[in-house]
Amino acid sequence: MSMGIEPARLSDGDLFRELGHLYETRMDTLRHGSDQALAEHTERTRQFEEEYLRRFPQREIDPERLRAGARAR
Repeated sequence: MSMGIEPARLSDGDLFRELGHLYETRMDTLRHGSDQALAEHTERTRQFEEEYLRRFPQREIDPERLRAGARAR
């Protein structure tokens, strides 16, 4: 069974849009989806996140999201 287009084939804009859609549907899938639906959603999210990290290994890190940033608050 095909789970859609490979993340590597998407433009950056399409990748961001698909990631956003996955995050929007996560809670609904977690609460109301079958075990299979949740497993597929988890796998698809993993694929898209790995592609994002592959493309943007030097992504912007918010210092407030680091342990030292949290301690400074």
